[in-house]
Amino acid sequence: MALKQVSSNKCFEGFQKVFEHDSTELKCKMRFGIYLPPKAETGKCPVLYWLSGLTCTEQNFITKAGFHQAAAEHGLIVVAPDTSPRGCNIEGEDESWDFGTGAGFYVDATEDPWKTNYRMYSYVKNELPQLINANFPTDPERVSVFGHSMGGHGALILALKNPGKYKSVSAFAPICNPIQCQWGKKALGGYLGSDTSKWEAYDATQLVKSYPDSHLDILIDQGKDDQFLSAGQLLPDNFIAACTERKIPVVFRLQQGYDHSYFFIATFINDHIKHHAKYLNA
Repeated sequence: MALKQVSSNKCFEGFQKVFEHDSTELKCKMRFGIYLPPKAETGKCPVLYWLSGLTCTEQNFITKAGFHQAAAEHGLIVVAPDTSPRGCNIEGEDESWDFGTGAGFYVDATEDPWKTNYRMYSYVKNELPQLINANFPTDPERVSVFGHSMGGHGALILALKNPGKYKSVSAFAPICNPIQCQWGKKALGGYLGSDTSKWEAYDATQLVKSYPDSHLDILIDQGKDDQFLSAGQLLPDNFIAACTERKIPVVFRLQQGYDHSYFFIATFINDHIKHHAKYLNA
């Protein structure tokens, strides 16, 4: 599968690049950011996938999060895909900020007209890693995932639905219980239909209840002054309760005074890189 380089910038002795490719899963052109640390010039490196939130593209994380120095120091390749298919000419795809374009929710849609293109779960789980492993000096056995908001939801469900695939998982202000919040009801209803039992396959709080073992160390940072926390969109307490019941370790840090923005992410990103490096470089 051909990759077209869109940009390349030297950063902390490595390179932050953006590529475009034709996605077979999503049937459109997709972009992803990839940071190649200096270590990638001489050997294979573990891969950390970042999933962004609503309205984001591959650009938000690579320009705002400030992760490059820590990734360079720990020798991690960091991949940041877009959040949804784009330009599919589906009626209504650009009508709202929390559904359609920029809001793929990391699910495989089953409803018309979304099911042909909106397959972000399979794209992130299968197609993108295959593409990355075929074109860059990765160690495909050492992979982790993290994300923010809708992408935090994506990271948690990928780790919980695929035991053993990811060495570690973390999230900033994740949507923890989408079947119970307005964002989730809108997205899951639109992509998966009205049968709410089908939504549970993409809900971290539901998935953790049947997770087969406790070998998953989860780190979550949540801003205490996050407007979406107080609006009941994120519901971390539900997730923590489910994890506690199953004895799955979660480090949950409620950060005083922080909101939902990339200023919050940039403040604690080094902790998350270290969390993943501990497992990826073990």
